[in-house]
Amino acid sequence: MKSATERRPSATKPPAPPDEAPPVSPRLGEAAVRVADAWTVKAGEAANREEVVELLNLIVRTVTQGQLATGLDPRLSSVVGRRLVELFRAEVIEDWRSTDRTVPPAEILETLHRIEVLQQAIEPSWDQYFSNRLAGPGGLELVVEVAHDLRSPLTSILFLAEMLQRGRSGDVNELQHRQLGLVYSAALGLSTMASNVIEMARGGNRLAEEEPSPFSVREILESVHDIVRPIAEEKGLSVQIAHPIVDHRLGHPQALSRVLLNLTTNALKFTEEGFVRIDAKKRGRSEVEFSVRDSGNGINPKALETLYMPFRRSASGDGYAFSGTGLGLALSRKLVEAMGSELRVETKPGWGTRFYFEMQLPPTRHQ
Repeated sequence: MKSATERRPSATKPPAPPDEAPPVSPRLGEAAVRVADAWTVKAGEAANREEVVELLNLIVRTVTQGQLATGLDPRLSSVVGRRLVELFRAEVIEDWRSTDRTVPPAEILETLHRIEVLQQAIEPSWDQYFSNRLAGPGGLELVVEVAHDLRSPLTSILFLAEMLQRGRSGDVNELQHRQLGLVYSAALGLSTMASNVIEMARGGNRLAEEEPSPFSVREILESVHDIVRPIAEEKGLSVQIAHPIVDHRLGHPQALSRVLLNLTTNALKFTEEGFVRIDAKKRGRSEVEFSVRDSGNGINPKALETLYMPFRRSASGDGYAFSGTGLGLALSRKLVEAMGSELRVETKPGWGTRFYFEMQLPPTRHQ
């Protein structure tokens, strides 16, 4: 079946002359009259019969002549115009069904084809509609609403996939275990992107905790490890954790968890074999260095210039591609800066990539 785009009339290719196509029924005008009458009865005094009749005449002439390439009256693209084309099509089909003569199949096909081409030509441009919505005053709210709507079901998918993979609902074989790992990985990627979109829409540098609070570094690292474990298992990678000597600290645990999760999932995404290592090293009484290193191929030096851009130029150069990686890194950088540090990166071919940052996190009384 041809796509809608293929069915649209071309502005550069004239339609076939009337004598090269089967004729259409001369009874189209009668069908248009019946549509006008029904419209007037249904709409009553609210109907503008002259406007309806004029639009129906335009529809009949266009379908009869089949010359859409010469330009359409813009009124046909209105809500009323599109509705009249639908009613006209239905009335023509009903006329064929109730007629006392056999309508040649070629005539039926040609007439339906011309009506369909007309419908395609007057359809609203939905891509332009959404572009206008996104560019308008409520565009940001629309993006956030969509991200929220995505995140809720994805959270459920993550929970169910993990429960099934762990055998909580019964034994699973090796193939099912791998398939559930793929489901979990895909859902986590989409859920993370949705969360990143929401946070970036809010500025990207908003800390969930207004004031520093006590937390366990060990618990944060183990939580990140548990979340990404299915992804690592599915790819055959190991996730290593190095805990600091001093565990309990004072800081912003939610933002820290978010950064480490983004960096770790990103590392797993671009590592095909080997390991991903999450480190938390004590650098002073109050200073801790966090890092996520992978054993991947490293980052192309040319890509470093746009590493933290959430929207990147597509490979073909004809627009911007939405990059989940860039979005996650951009958000991580903002959160690290909000916590008073700077996200750095070192990368070497054959060695891998390491993202790291140092933070002032005073020990708490738990020590």
